[in-house]
Amino acid sequence: MSLTSVTKPDDGAEGAPTHPAAKREVLHVEGETSSMDAADQLRLVVGRSETPIQSGSAGVLSVIGLDERTRIMTTDLVPYVLICALEIESPWGMFVGTGWYIGRKTLITAGHCVYHRTQMGGWATRITVTPGASSGSQAPRGTTRATRFSTTDTWLADLNPDYDVAAIHLDDDLLPAGAAPFRVASLPDAELTNMLINVSGYPADKGGKQQWWARNRVRSLRPRRIFYDVDTMGGQSGAPAFILEKAGDTPLVVGVHAYGTGGTPSDLPLEVNSAPRITSDVLALFKQWVDQDTPGAAVRS
Repeated sequence: MSLTSVTKPDDGAEGAPTHPAAKREVLHVEGETSSMDAADQLRLVVGRSETPIQSGSAGVLSVIGLDERTRIMTTDLVPYVLICALEIESPWGMFVGTGWYIGRKTLITAGHCVYHRTQMGGWATRITVTPGASSGSQAPRGTTRATRFSTTDTWLADLNPDYDVAAIHLDDDLLPAGAAPFRVASLPDAELTNMLINVSGYPADKGGKQQWWARNRVRSLRPRRIFYDVDTMGGQSGAPAFILEKAGDTPLVVGVHAYGTGGTPSDLPLEVNSAPRITSDVLALFKQWVDQDTPGAAVRS
């Protein structure tokens, strides 16, 4: 059984679990290159660790322990310019979220940023996208608006948190000419266990227009979810959860951040935040969405 993409109907009307791949699969847009600033090579966590990065004592909401989030000021540089602030208009009000480029005209975000029947009143009506937003009106790549969205059939039908992923289809290409979209991977448990992981996005408690980053360790894995100690807040739903396997690597997204500690299953006795995991069937859906916007651009290896 495979996942099926459901696209928001033009008229606003509405629309099975599988196992993650046992092998490594990577999705990237062909023919693009990008590099990170030297300071960011030092900032981002790399590789794996047997112990979590230690923080302070009691925290609130989805900040676990001491709030260790850091504001990103260099949002015009890779990888931060690939991460977008979202202003989401819906039948029931305005929300903020985060998305990131997987193709030159395709963003990935959380499913609940484009569709939620009990919180948004159905599909988003319009989303304003600002790549690399940096407070107020600062928009290093400009701003665009989107009205075309897709999500998984399982999210649409059941609001199942394991399938809470979506695409925002853009009419405009706002990326710098030399910046590649994020690489994305479906990795087996052995390659994700104890990995240090980064999450960067646009938290609502900071106004939804400042990009904040934090890092820590993968604490637990389930077939369709990754759990970690990384500090996040509401508004960062949809942010890339990415790893660097070794120094000098470019980021590799392995999950779509979507949940604070309140989204942790009751049978997992950990205080952790989480991301729907990128599995082989999710990767296939991502390729379908990129090819829909830029035919032939996405390559699986």
